[in-house]
Amino acid sequence: MTSRRLLPIAILASLFLSLACPGGAQPTAGPAQVLAKGTPDAPIALPNAKGSLKFVVLGDFGTAEKREYSLATQMNTFHEAFPFETVVLVGDNLYGAERPQDFKLKFEDPYKALLDKNVKFYGALGNHDAREQRFYKLFNMDGQLYYSLKAPNESVRFFMLDSTYPVPDQLAWLEKELQGAKEDWKIAVFHHPIYSSGGRHGSDLQLREKLEPLFIKYNVSVAFTGHDHFYERIKPQHGIVYYVVGSGGQLAIGDIGKGSPLTAKGFDTDNAFLAVEIRGDKMYFNAISTPGTIVDSGIIERRKPDEPS
Repeated sequence: MTSRRLLPIAILASLFLSLACPGGAQPTAGPAQVLAKGTPDAPIALPNAKGSLKFVVLGDFGTAEKREYSLATQMNTFHEAFPFETVVLVGDNLYGAERPQDFKLKFEDPYKALLDKNVKFYGALGNHDAREQRFYKLFNMDGQLYYSLKAPNESVRFFMLDSTYPVPDQLAWLEKELQGAKEDWKIAVFHHPIYSSGGRHGSDLQLREKLEPLFIKYNVSVAFTGHDHFYERIKPQHGIVYYVVGSGGQLAIGDIGKGSPLTAKGFDTDNAFLAVEIRGDKMYFNAISTPGTIVDSGIIERRKPDEPS
């Protein structure tokens, strides 16, 4: 990989693997943590390893405007070097009308190249989304407002939530699902961020009260959210790494709070998606803007529960 563009994808991987885990030492019990962070001039490459879990996170995108189409084109270009099979949606999948022609204009047309390659999009609903979207075949929700999704080739499970209506039934379902999940990586996906430095929305404190205790208790490592229209990686909170990836179509330029103690890395001057690769206990990430610039990158180690005494 060059310092700022997407090709080739794997040049730096072995270097940063050795830096992240010197001497091959195995990590011990503890919180999710960022092992290594790239810079705009020296981003950390995705390993692009055979058999790893490769996916993209996208949110707040369905506008049918030039911004959405341009970022979708970059996603397809990126796919040529990094063949991800999954796109995880953090909500606000369509803005405005939701007629059949709107689904075509705001989703099927911009992402046609990826859909034609059999890339699967998995939906979570945002506040702008009609709940009937759960029946839309290409969002793969199977009629469910919330559901869990097991990755096929790594020990990873996604918990896709409806944060607009966090009703008691959903919270009871979530606790049962988290408690029963045997996967090493537990990843929450929902729309409204419980940590965000956004000036328009920011942290949803009421939702935090409901979700965070479950995330902590049941060993969630990462949460992907949207709603605020920018990209932000939050400093780890109670051993969990939170992302805001609400930059797929809508964009709130300058909305990230300057000097916020929450922000590990923020980007609010262009649209962006997040590319992720999980291999064993490590998660590699690249946030990529419309021209193909890597605006954030790094390696995260998953949470490890303490051994019972």
